[in-house]
Amino acid sequence: MPYLDYAATTPILDEVLEAMAPYQRQLFGNPSSVYETGREGKKGMEEARDLIAAAVGAQPAEIIFTGGGTEADNLALKGPAFKLRSQGNHIITTAVEHHAVLHSAEWLEKQGFRVTFLGVDQNGLIDLERLKSALTKETILVSIMLVNNEVGVIEPVAEAVRIVKENSRALFHSDAVQALGKLKVNLDELGVDLASFSAHKVGGPKGTGALFVKRGTPIEPVLHGGGQERDLRSGTPNVAGIVGFGVAAQIAAKEVEQEAERLTDMRDQVQEGIKASIERVHVNAEDAPRIGNTLNVCIEGVEGESLLLMLDSKEVAASSGSACTSGSLDPSHVLMAMGVAPELAHGSLRVSLGRATTSDDIDDFTEVLPAIVDKLRSIAPRSVGGR
Repeated sequence: MPYLDYAATTPILDEVLEAMAPYQRQLFGNPSSVYETGREGKKGMEEARDLIAAAVGAQPAEIIFTGGGTEADNLALKGPAFKLRSQGNHIITTAVEHHAVLHSAEWLEKQGFRVTFLGVDQNGLIDLERLKSALTKETILVSIMLVNNEVGVIEPVAEAVRIVKENSRALFHSDAVQALGKLKVNLDELGVDLASFSAHKVGGPKGTGALFVKRGTPIEPVLHGGGQERDLRSGTPNVAGIVGFGVAAQIAAKEVEQEAERLTDMRDQVQEGIKASIERVHVNAEDAPRIGNTLNVCIEGVEGESLLLMLDSKEVAASSGSACTSGSLDPSHVLMAMGVAPELAHGSLRVSLGRATTSDDIDDFTEVLPAIVDKLRSIAPRSVGGR
């Protein structure tokens, strides 16, 4: 089965499973405990913290473990917002963020904060001049993702950080969930104050994530309890998951340059294969800098859900956008922000590649897709997808 949905999740690596196993059996102790199995769990966590910090260019003390990327995004927005509320109530983000950021920002609006949602151009890129113009003396936080999860666009975060730091006192957060393993990530060089990560995007287990919190960054906890993770994330940590995340992050960082080149070649192979065999195909963000593993296209005359179901019947797994909103009937908010017509956006297809993707997978996919599109177009009403 060609699995072409690595942006949604990745198969867990053998090395990760092997590293996790002892912490699910004999080393099961609570890492806050003083006896041996607890101490060993704590040791495993700290070793993982070291590995993740090295993978993203941070200090180990700056890595806070969470229950996933969504929790990390929530903490990154709500924590600083409430801590700095006496200094200002303005937050800036973009219209193409993951819903974990967008919905957190919308919730903060209901709490009295003012949020500016920056638009993007037709390639999904923010306008840095608009960012500069949006900054005020009340701005306390800016959140701009490093890599878009639907179209793979790499946002100019380094330049955005420079503008924010030169023109305001605001903190800067970046959702970097889709960046790890696709780009060489160095948070120290990037200059952000906060950054979110997720284990299952890089061959690690689901339900485990991390938030980078630069030393000295003002932030309030969102979860309250026993005060674990420097009092920023209370709750007994998922030791096995954290250990697995550490191994996965280490592997991802080690292989990133070689894998990025390989996946870019295969993505281009998919893109050219689709364009050569199917008429009326639009490649989204084709002219923007993109990570090598993600391709997003809109196919006129088809509906995305039907396309995915027919691909599934041919044992091909892909998606139409974010897996977190797969049940939604609304067109992608990312494509809407990029100016794609709603009827065309309903025919979106995201193909995302990964460590185990082969040329045979690409050949199988590009072989079955044209016939599926022809069949769907033959039965579609004329109002679908621009027909």
